[in-house]
Amino acid sequence: MLVMRWQAPVFPTKEQIKMIFHAEGLEPFDEVYEPKTKVEEHRHPFDEIRMVVQGQIFYNVAGNRLLLREGDRIIIPSNTKHSTHVEGQATCITVVASRTF
Repeated sequence: MLVMRWQAPVFPTKEQIKMIFHAEGLEPFDEVYEPKTKVEEHRHPFDEIRMVVQGQIFYNVAGNRLLLREGDRIIIPSNTKHSTHVEGQATCITVVASRTF
């Protein structure tokens, strides 16, 4: 798992995040999580790459609990157990892509 925190004072827009993903050869798409959404523990046969556009989301990746906020990026390696949940009253918008090898 790799987490990159956005350090600049201005956050990227959804369109800018998609351009970053496209430049890396990825096919991004939006995922919107309403408040209180929970995604139970699961795994994928591909790397999951995700950036937060708006709001915040908790991740539990192989027992490590993380809070991702606007601009943060996470890469979850294939076959790694993870779950998510959105706390609070705000909707969380993310851009996500997968990478297979």
